[in-house]
Amino acid sequence: MSLFIFLTVIQALVAAALVGVVLMQRSEGGGLGIGSSPGGAFGARGAADFLTRTTKWLAVAFVSLSIVLAALAAREGSVGNVTTTLERGAPAPAKPDLLADPVPAPAQPAPAAPAEPAPAQPAQ
Repeated sequence: MSLFIFLTVIQALVAAALVGVVLMQRSEGGGLGIGSSPGGAFGARGAADFLTRTTKWLAVAFVSLSIVLAALAAREGSVGNVTTTLERGAPAPAKPDLLADPVPAPAQPAPAAPAEPAPAQPAQ
């Protein structure tokens, strides 16, 4: 199980690096566009080549890790022997019948109204 967790962390790091490298590239395929000289390792063309190669290898690593993790999960997820702690001899509890007619409650007598209204007191 620790190998699975380790590879999952590695895959998360590869995924974050892949997102970062893809976002650094120009939409026209120009790369970072930093540096003053058009040639060389840090020129626009050199950065584009580096980012393209990095994207390719990060994508290969991400797909490979996904396949390995899927194989590990399938192997670890196989059910061998199911055990239960439930008692098999105990009777099941009775379920209430929700569609049955409800039992009518006994009628409660209405409270009696006062016979006479209270006399009004004059204002002082």
